[in-house]
Amino acid sequence: MVVGAFPMAKLLYLGIRQVSKPLANRIKEAARRSEFFKTYICLPPAQLYHWLEMRTKMRIMGFNAAAIKPLNEGAAAELGAELLGEGIIFITACSCLMLEYWRHQLQQRRKEKERRVAREALRGEVGQLGLALEELQAQVQATSTQLALEELRAQLQEVRAHLCLRDLPPATPVAPASEK
Repeated sequence: MVVGAFPMAKLLYLGIRQVSKPLANRIKEAARRSEFFKTYICLPPAQLYHWLEMRTKMRIMGFNAAAIKPLNEGAAAELGAELLGEGIIFITACSCLMLEYWRHQLQQRRKEKERRVAREALRGEVGQLGLALEELQAQVQATSTQLALEELRAQLQEVRAHLCLRDLPPATPVAPASEK
């Protein structure tokens, strides 16, 4: 059995059954007491169920039943009430599963939206960081160009100073004024 492999699923199923069982019992009791319920709600499904069950059993055993005798009113009412109760339990369980599925889908959509927003924020940040990087690279290039230019200017001044010193005639010694 598939449910046996998943203990939580089995516990959930049993919990839903326990919760919906009192509701099903009340409806079954009302169906047994009310003629309208008994006649129009319980008897037709019970007779159909009995007819399908008997026809299937006969075919499995190899008999060909031309006519299947319907259930008496009391047995049909009891079977119809049981079918109604099980149907209510089944509908309750299906409703719980659908609600859980919808809740899970909503949660998934919310998470996906959060991821999308986070991705967009990261893309925006990456774009801003790219612009900042370009600005910094431009500043570095400008700074390195200025430093190189300043170095060249300093070297040029040194060369000029060196050339000026070389081109100057040698200085004549100036005699100290005390020797005269």
